[in-house]
Amino acid sequence: MAAVSMSVALRQALWGRRVATVAAVSVSKVSTRSLSTSTWRLAQDQTRDTQLITVDEKLDITTITGVPEEHIKTRKARIFVPARNNMQSGVNNTKKWKMEFDTRERWENPLMGWASTADPLSNLVLTFSTKEDAVAFAEKNAWFCHLLSGIEERLNALPWLLFPLLTSHFSLH
Repeated sequence: MAAVSMSVALRQALWGRRVATVAAVSVSKVSTRSLSTSTWRLAQDQTRDTQLITVDEKLDITTITGVPEEHIKTRKARIFVPARNNMQSGVNNTKKWKMEFDTRERWENPLMGWASTADPLSNLVLTFSTKEDAVAFAEKNAWFCHLLSGIEERLNALPWLLFPLLTSHFSLH
């Protein structure tokens, strides 16, 4: 079977023609114009989450990572759900858990005045789907983790409940 370039396959999919499968890549008959970008990304994310491989036994990978002993024993990780941005109105991608590491010694570079560090993990931020995944990853790497419970989003009903009390003091007569 002759190899078909991806652009030809996409063109054929856009016109609604049947597309042959090439090297385990298939294009469905659904027109790509009918899918929005967010729907397409959501569909890709769902397929990624279902393709995870799980291992039943607990693994200790500290001996093969090559991380110095001082970074393993004294390293503290902070696991949290970041606050939503004020400019963000949607809730997509807001339920992710993040892991950051404590800041070690920094110094000012005398030549340029930039902040320097010898810690390779100080600027690393990891993202996880669930709290359990983040804690399991920290345990697998033998890091002490400090779990900050996520502040659950609550309904903004309080201002509406107080509205009659606040407006009763004012009269428009």
